[in-house]
Amino acid sequence: MTPKTQPAIAAPQVVVTPSRYVTIDLAVHITGFSRRAIEGKIARGVWLLGRQYKKADGGILIDIKEYEKWAEKATA
Repeated sequence: MTPKTQPAIAAPQVVVTPSRYVTIDLAVHITGFSRRAIEGKIARGVWLLGRQYKKADGGILIDIKEYEKWAEKATA
């Protein structure tokens, strides 16, 4: 007696639209910059507090809209 095979069930796809403000860990994936590069831009004042990033709950949140504006200016 051979066991019957059941058809594979495809896992549902999940599409996530990130918030305007994201953690550095998520910003790494969105921007393509490493954590070290992002932290360096903050430390050197390339990205400004209140513009490209905010401090909240003891951490740093990257403003994706402002990052995109910065990136457009940097390549113009």
